[in-house]
Amino acid sequence: LGAPLDIIIPERLRQRHWSGWEHVMATGETRYGEGDLLAVPAVTKDGRQISVEFTIILLRDGTHEIHGMAAILRDVTTRFEEIRRLKRQAAGHSA
Repeated sequence: LGAPLDIIIPERLRQRHWSGWEHVMATGETRYGEGDLLAVPAVTKDGRQISVEFTIILLRDGTHEIHGMAAILRDVTTRFEEIRRLKRQAAGHSA
């Protein structure tokens, strides 16, 4: 809480993230609808890369002016790794 998002965004994706953030804050337009499930890589405190899913909502005041965004993230690394393993296994059996 109160820390910059850079603590969880992989360095290679930070420029893209902040460009998108600035666009949404300036225009109120996002290519993701409210409630859309997004999946991205994230970084843990110890530097490991994990997979997270989240949704975002724009935080607006009474005049509809945007004051920020909110998101709830969850670690889905185990599920993503299992799907990846099953896809590799299926590809090996179909060859």
